[in-house]
This record gives sequence, structure tokens and C-alpha cells, in this order.
Amino acid sequence: MTHGNGGRVRDVLPRHRMAGLRTRQTALVRWAPAALALALAGCAGFVPPTLEESDDLPSTAEMSSAGQAGGLFSPGHALSLTSDQRAFRAGDVLTIVLQEQTQASKRAGTRMDKRSEMSVDDATLMGRPLVGDTSLGASRRFRGDTSSSAQNTLRGAITVVVHRVLPGGLLHVRGEKRLFLNQGEETVRVAGYVRAGDIDTTNRVSSLRVANARIQYFGTGALADSNNPGWLTRFFNSQFAPL
Repeated sequence: MTHGNGGRVRDVLPRHRMAGLRTRQTALVRWAPAALALALAGCAGFVPPTLEESDDLPSTAEMSSAGQAGGLFSPGHALSLTSDQRAFRAGDVLTIVLQEQTQASKRAGTRMDKRSEMSVDDATLMGRPLVGDTSLGASRRFRGDTSSSAQNTLRGAITVVVHRVLPGGLLHVRGEKRLFLNQGEETVRVAGYVRAGDIDTTNRVSSLRVANARIQYFGTGALADSNNPGWLTRFFNSQFAPL
């Protein structure tokens, strides 16, 4: 404490304390954007994929025409006593048995070697050598090996709805199943074309018989988030990483 003019008293901080305070403020300002980025990354949620299909496919089932005026009989909803209950028209349901199993492997290798040499005899002037023997040489070598493998298995069953019956008799089917578990949500989506002759008497068809199949299986929640790497890990594993 020092006394100024007029008897007023003011506090004067030591210079080393003022320098330390400014250093802490500068560090706080410098690391604030990084802390904000980490906080925003922790708030990022999982966006489930969408089921991609052709633009000409309807999003809702095309139901049969209504019954004739003045009567209760509807040709589109008539049931035969001699036929089974297999799906064959828009609005019917059938069960697709998932029997998917894929295996893939790939390996590639590249090797390149190149070597060149050149030698020049010593030059002479009036019988005396000017310089000694000169030789040049260069060599290059490159070798690259890569391999990858993948194996996927999907077993289960899902009931889908016939959305459209094509003129050739193909049934366009589409369905979704969601399982709400304790630690998240599991979703299975299936879409594709089924031939009516491939449906068995129990109204079931194997997924191996579904043409142009679109099968998706994904999950959300704590278990799914734990299997996803963070944004910093994805950066160092990407092509933009400096190392």
C-alpha cells in the first residue's frame, strides 16, 4: 500500500502478479475455441440412414378399388375357399426370412525397381589426364502391399407390406421393424421385389429371393455410440492427417 497525494490510499499489485494474470487470461482465450469444439462434438447425435429407392416407387400402398355401388361384394377383397393365404395384392403382408451372409477379401501388391549407372573414362590433354574416372549411379525402389477382408451375417425375420403389384406379377414390398431396448434402439428396414411364386404356403420368403433388395440394420443409443470413434480419431485416420 502507498499513500498518494491528498491522503488517498491505493493498492498496487506487484508486477510479477500482473504478468501472471495476463498470461492466464491469454491462455484462457487461446483454449476457449478448442473447448467449445469438444463440447459441440459431444452434443452431436447419430443420424439414422434413410432407405434409398427409385423415384418411381410409391411411398404408400396402392389399395384395390372400392366395392361396386349398391352391393357388398368387392372383387379386390374376395377370398377363395380353394386358395391359400399367400400375399398377392397391394396391402397384403408377408414375412421375409433374413438369411444374409457375405464374405469378401482383396489383396494387392506393387513392386517397382529401377537402377541406372553411367561411367566416363578420364579425359586426357597431351597425354596427361585432366580429371579422374567419373561414374554416376541412381536407384529407386517402391513396394506396396494392401489387403482387406469383410464378413457380415444377418439372421432374423421381418414382416413387410406389399406396396405395389407390377404388371409382370412382381410384388414391391417394404417394411420396417424397431426394437426399443434398455440401452438403445435397433432398426431393420427391408425393401425390394418379390416373385409371387417364391412365397411358400406359410406366406414366407427368403431374403435371398428378394430382387433389388435394400436391407439396412443399424442401432442408436449408448451401445452404438460406444462403437463409433470420436471426431479426433476419425481425423487422424483420414487422408487429411499429417502423418
